[in-house]
Amino acid sequence: MITIYGYPFTRSTRATWALEEIGAEYDFVPVNLSKGEHKKPEFLKINPAGKVPALVDGDLILAETAAIVTYIGEKFPTSGLVPADIADRAHYFQWNFFNMTELEAPLWVRAKHTSQFPEARRVPAVAESCLWEFHRATAVLAQHMEGREYAVGDRFTAADIMLCGTLNWARVSEVSLASAVLDAYADRILARPALATARAREAKAAA
Repeated sequence: MITIYGYPFTRSTRATWALEEIGAEYDFVPVNLSKGEHKKPEFLKINPAGKVPALVDGDLILAETAAIVTYIGEKFPTSGLVPADIADRAHYFQWNFFNMTELEAPLWVRAKHTSQFPEARRVPAVAESCLWEFHRATAVLAQHMEGREYAVGDRFTAADIMLCGTLNWARVSEVSLASAVLDAYADRILARPALATARAREAKAAA
């Protein structure tokens, strides 16, 4: 059985969301970040980077959310989380890579320079530049999503999980998406019942 190590309101929800979408059985093991459990030796054996989520499936240990949701989609191919069509599959990877490098990266760097780094390491100008970079990326995504319901093909995939996970992070961080198209896309995808179930399960496990 798949085990997800994670914590509520983090990237781990993308992994549990994917599993809930396909109705897969899995265990969720909370790693309390506020108590430093991600830095303890027992967790570092699973992910030496000390980050969540991490997936364990038999002998396989996997980190990095995009890799995890892709693995889940490929382990359950009939789910459609990873497209079978070669062209749709190529676009699936395109938008996953775009999300990680162009959309999420500036948000994460901004977070480092506003709250994560020690104050002496924070550079306000970098945080401002990250907002500019993020909005350049949202403009590209908004153009792509014009007239579309999903990011790839004509059905929901794990690319929507990744993209809307990042758009939600922006909203939580009080960063405007600056696009009615993206607001509608995020509202639609984030309203999926599987996400609510995943959030509730994580919260219950971490309580």
